[in-house]
Amino acid sequence: MDNKALAEQLVKKCLGKGADAAEVYVGSSRELNVSVRNGDVETVQEAATSGVGVRVFVGGRMAFSHCNEVAEPALDAAVSSAIAFARTTTADPSNVLPADSGVTAVDGLYDPAIAGVPMDAKIDLAKAVEKLAMRDPRITKSAGASYGEEDAEIFLANSNGLSKGYRSSGCGFGVSVVAVKGDVQSPGGESCSRHLYADLLPAADVAARAAQNALELLEPRPLRTQRAAVIVDPDVARAILGGLVAAINGETVLQGASFLGVMLEQPIASGLLTLIDDGTRPKGLASRPFDGEGVPTQRRVIVDRGVLKGFMYNTIVAKRAGVKSTGNATRGGYASLPGIGPHNVSMAAGTTPPAEIVQATKAGLWLKDVTGYGINPVNGNFSGGASGLWIENGKVVYPVRGLTIAGTAKAMLNGIDMVGRDVDLNRSFTAPLFRITEMQIGGE
Repeated sequence: MDNKALAEQLVKKCLGKGADAAEVYVGSSRELNVSVRNGDVETVQEAATSGVGVRVFVGGRMAFSHCNEVAEPALDAAVSSAIAFARTTTADPSNVLPADSGVTAVDGLYDPAIAGVPMDAKIDLAKAVEKLAMRDPRITKSAGASYGEEDAEIFLANSNGLSKGYRSSGCGFGVSVVAVKGDVQSPGGESCSRHLYADLLPAADVAARAAQNALELLEPRPLRTQRAAVIVDPDVARAILGGLVAAINGETVLQGASFLGVMLEQPIASGLLTLIDDGTRPKGLASRPFDGEGVPTQRRVIVDRGVLKGFMYNTIVAKRAGVKSTGNATRGGYASLPGIGPHNVSMAAGTTPPAEIVQATKAGLWLKDVTGYGINPVNGNFSGGASGLWIENGKVVYPVRGLTIAGTAKAMLNGIDMVGRDVDLNRSFTAPLFRITEMQIGGE
């Protein structure tokens, strides 16, 4: 039986056993993971999984059950358990299912050629990126290289007539190395992930970036505590802006736990900041034809030239808020209920060449690494450990480590005064190089 027939049959079974409404999520996947260290293959793991998640509604009460066997006894038990659980939960008039039968056409999500690439070629790719990353004599240690791939298929059906599915693939490789000079060690790494195998970057490019990341922070110098400009590297943009995305979660907003909850249609940032959530981007790593409960994905401008334009919703939370789902239901697979989250998040490119941002900075930190949780979505405060490159008079002068940076979302977002013109849309969360006028930088 194919996944479509299985999902639709199980929806009918749920209704036959007493559910007022039902949803069935069928998922299957195959994964391959290869790890290499010092030229030797450490592990090769391949696994296939499949399962079914069942969500039912009885008198406005919701429950969920799942099983990892696509066999009649296990499926029947999952359906019966879900219905029994529903009779013990609390009714909520917002417990509804979507009815949208449409899908968004998204190109470049599946590559049948991945499975046909010889295993030796995949292992050789991991070995090659490690070897190339260690060509510089200052890089003396490898933390390992890897290759991974996944082929997944999901099908979703519910009692509102929704019945749809899609197939996706992904592959990627990366390496981590350590540069050493005396007693000082500096780690660095890089990776590349794509839907299509042919789109993977050359091993030499990934290796060079990993080596650069390790070498550029070697021999750091101390820095005194001060207020100065902070240039945010694309590699750490998520650490800075991730809390902003968390604060536009519609459920968080309804709970009164978002610092942006009362800011809809108001300026929250510099006019240079435009933030987009796009589930439709061709070949986007987080693109999907529909979200975790079947609502078609879309491209949405969340922050438009500094003005907050919307929040993210799944169907149930949208019902509570009196709005429509934005197609932002997320799901970890057949074993989880729908949550809320973004798809491909990008900060729109500006007009300034990245080199000019550095040249225009009299004194500042080019932020290369951040530890911590980014902007707090509840109160908007930010603090974290930091390392990077120190800039004086428009030039990088030396690396710095062991710093802290702190500020508030209001000051940081409104302090964005320069935005680079280059943005890598191959990432699921991406931004150009951008500068924040001033932040508190803690050193000695």
